[in-house]
Formats: sequence, C-alpha cells, structure tokens
Amino acid sequence: MNSSASPQIAPPNHRLKNALSILYWSTGLVVLVESCLFVFSASRGHAFANSGLPHLIRPILGGAEIIAALLFLVPPARTIGGYALLVIFALAALIHILHGQPDVSGLVIYAAAVYTVLAAHKS
Repeated sequence: MNSSASPQIAPPNHRLKNALSILYWSTGLVVLVESCLFVFSASRGHAFANSGLPHLIRPILGGAEIIAALLFLVPPARTIGGYALLVIFALAALIHILHGQPDVSGLVIYAAAVYTVLAAHKS
C-alpha cells in the first residue's frame, strides 16, 4: 500500500469552522437551558422526586452543570468548562444506570458534542 492511497485529511475550511461554531453554541446553550430547567422547574422537581434518587443530587449535579455550561460558553474558559461537563455527564450517566435508568443516550450525545468542540478547539 503506497502513501498516495491513504485518505487525505483536508485542512479546516470556512464551512467546517461554521459547523463547529454552531455545534459549540447549540450544545452549550441547550445544556445550560436543560440544566436550569432540571434545577429550577417545579414539574421537573416533581418528576425527580418520583425517581428514587437522593434529593441532594438535583441541586448539586444541576448547579455544577450550570456552572460548567457557563464556563464552556466563555471562550477563554471553554476547555475547563468542557472537561467539567464531560465529568458531570459521566457521573449523571452512572447515577442513572445505578438507579435502573439505563437510557443515557442524551448524555452520550451531549458528551460527544462537547468532546468534538474541545478536539476542534485544540487543533
């Protein structure tokens, strides 16, 4: 196999930068809004009360997620906020799985989006 047969990776172009920017802002804003709803919404509070999870989980995990999402949305703090979100998503997924709620697909998608933004930002 010669080197000319291997796939070439194109340098980032304007469309790719726009797509990453859209992914960055949409992920950060959606996570921020969902976190605020998780912590402050009365209907989500009632649903959480029926989940069987300890009551302290909601303000601690949700508050940490709000702070991490805000940091993620501030460009100089993007990396710190992004890695914090990845840790929070992993903890949230673990808590869900341990409490018999195995559908963590939303958390996986959020984590993949955050990781993609972080990887693109580092390159």
